[in-house]
Amino acid sequence: MKIVAMVPIKLNSERVKEKNLRPFYDGKPLVQFILEALVKSKRVDEVYVYCSSERIKDYLIEGVKFLKRPEYLDGNTCNCNDIIREFMKEVDADYYVVSHATAPFTTPESIDRCIASVVDGEEYDSAFTVEKIQTFLWSNGKPMNFDPSHFPRTQDLDPIYMETSGAFVFPREVFETYQRRIGVKPCLVEVSPEESIDIDTEYDMSVAQALYKQMKENQ
Repeated sequence: MKIVAMVPIKLNSERVKEKNLRPFYDGKPLVQFILEALVKSKRVDEVYVYCSSERIKDYLIEGVKFLKRPEYLDGNTCNCNDIIREFMKEVDADYYVVSHATAPFTTPESIDRCIASVVDGEEYDSAFTVEKIQTFLWSNGKPMNFDPSHFPRTQDLDPIYMETSGAFVFPREVFETYQRRIGVKPCLVEVSPEESIDIDTEYDMSVAQALYKQMKENQ
């Protein structure tokens, strides 16, 4: 059984310029956080960065392989499933882990929990990390998860789970069947608020950098 992890990287990010290479408090670039977590995983056999630019090779850590991807996959019309499909044509495995550099505080333990839920049993055909949201939510001007006339305490609300970018785990046959990284019986692996941080904006980047600085100073 072979488990391969892939981190898709696009250097020409729009909302946060060159965010994957952006240095943190001690000079460590963003991309290295998730790579370290994957390399430390007890279940992952190989780790790849899948990027159209060889410039990323200067930022890779030991134990990570570089695979050049077609430049058209950098386009805004391509999604992660398109990227996975092309990657699978070049790298064969029984199970795949897809993680994103935008989730810098994802831990090896959370990645391994995702893998274990799919590999070690028959209940789930895929898994991904999630953040639990338990608050009053609205959509299109209407409450989603509560009755405003008889609203409960927030801790009594039915939780809603939001995907994070930490890890998506699936066997080859699930992707080939459904052409997506999530099957029909996924396991939602809850992670901590820190692990749920996902860098999409400059504000997100500032929060992540401040948190990392605090974590390092408290060591």
